[in-house]
This record gives sequence, C-alpha cells and structure tokens, in this order.
Amino acid sequence: MIYTEISSIGRYRGIGEYLDKAFDYLATHALKDMEAGHYEIDGKMVYLNVLEYETIAEEGAFFEAHGKYADIQIALEGEELVGVSELARVTVKTFDEEADLYEVEGPVEHYIKLIPGKVLIVMPGDAHKLKLAPKQPSKVKKAVVKVYIG
Repeated sequence: MIYTEISSIGRYRGIGEYLDKAFDYLATHALKDMEAGHYEIDGKMVYLNVLEYETIAEEGAFFEAHGKYADIQIALEGEELVGVSELARVTVKTFDEEADLYEVEGPVEHYIKLIPGKVLIVMPGDAHKLKLAPKQPSKVKKAVVKVYIG
C-alpha cells in the first residue's frame, strides 16, 4: 500500500512498467473533467474507471483484493474512507480468477481517508474495503486506475 500526494507519485517510478505508464497518464490528463465511465490506457494492462457513487456504512461495504492488479485510487470530489488489510490477515470467501477478484472478510487493519489531492495505491495482496462513509453518506467522484503487476 502506498498513500501519498498525487503530485508525488513520480517518486515510485521503477516499481513496474505498467505503473510507470499509469503515472505518465495521470500526469497528462485532467481526471476531474472526465465523465464517469471506462477508459483504456494500454488495453487490459492499464485502464481507468471513473466512478460516481454515495459512500455507505461499513456493514454494507464490499471487501476485496486482487492477485495480479494494483488499484490506484484517486478521489476527485468528496471523500471516503478505505479500509486496508494484508490478504494474509483476512479470510477469502470467493475468488474469481478471470476477474482477478477475491471477496474477503475479516478485520480492517488501517483506515485511509481518501480526499482530493491524495492517492492510495493498493498492490496485489492488499485487501481493501471501499466506499466507506467517513461520518455520513456523501457523494464521491473517484478515479481508479487498474494496473497489471503480474
């Protein structure tokens, strides 16, 4: 897991070819102006989803992890909490290999407040519980860059 200023993500260059492509894209595109939807950057290796939704109570949130993809989570408007735990510390309920999606349950080790200007990168093996309302439900616009790590 990496949590930093979006303006500082360049210091993480060199971790992987596709992360570098994602960083290049983020440095040259105004995400806040993009409509909700799916955007291809480099086929299935790097792509972007812009989402709009209302945050929810933790009890109704989906807890997930990935085995081959990292998620670069960026709040464009609003704020949400993201719960993060090591995959080894939670229980896997289901795994969809084609979707690279583990559904997990268990304790959240860390809560990260995702606000505009910050970026959270969850790597393969970082379980993450999304859409959590910090206090009460509110609207969020978020970009998620999916990056193949292998």
